[in-house]
Amino acid sequence: MLKKILFRDHELVYEIRGEGTPVMLVHGFTEDRRIWDPLLAGIENKYNWIIPDIPGSGDSAHNSSLKHISDFAEFIIAVMENEKIQELVLIGHSMGGYISLAFAEKYPEKIRALGLFHSSAYPDSEEKKESRDKNIRFIQNHDPSIFVEQSIPGLFSDSFKAEHPEEIRKLIDLYANFKRESLVQYLEAMKNRPATTGVLKSISKPVLFIMGEEDKAVPLKDALEQCHLPRISYIHVLTGAAHMGMIEQTSLCSSFVDRFLSDIPF
Repeated sequence: MLKKILFRDHELVYEIRGEGTPVMLVHGFTEDRRIWDPLLAGIENKYNWIIPDIPGSGDSAHNSSLKHISDFAEFIIAVMENEKIQELVLIGHSMGGYISLAFAEKYPEKIRALGLFHSSAYPDSEEKKESRDKNIRFIQNHDPSIFVEQSIPGLFSDSFKAEHPEEIRKLIDLYANFKRESLVQYLEAMKNRPATTGVLKSISKPVLFIMGEEDKAVPLKDALEQCHLPRISYIHVLTGAAHMGMIEQTSLCSSFVDRFLSDIPF
């Protein structure tokens, strides 16, 4: 079921699937809610999945008033209020993980459990910030579809790219029409986000970590350092995968998520 609400006077779209424990999946950069479709194929009826297009992605309107990652986190409250949900499990991929951490920092009482798919509580390094600025300049001076075509392949392992070029092409075509202003907005927000390691140190709820052995966006070393911060961690390393585990190793990731959710007392 597709739903539409107003968030800060702009339309926000999200999808509801299944029944039971509410679980929100927050997609990442150059993605929308459809990125989760493969992961959910076998478990979509087991939980109450809430799958938004974050502001500026998919069918949700761009909202220029959102400057910081913490601003984006506020849309989660709007969805929860519309669904009359007091707490939920929040699982974010990459930038969606940054948003989820920002939400958990501000609203810890509304988190039942937290999941980080190829994401990080560390802020950008100076080198990473320079890379973000370079990407912003490129997007401002070229068609966004060129940026999408150049950036998406780098999110996958070399072996996956060689064996499944059709999957890479599918994603490039799916997100070729991404809004220029949204891409720039996301890059600025990610570049300026603060550290949220304190969230992982203080959270009393279970935290799921799924990380890729060959991930260049969130290096395995950084991911492993963080997974020991929470009191309760579920740690999974995808051998031979990079930044897109839900596509590179779908069945395995689906089983990790299902097992994590089934262990949470409700």
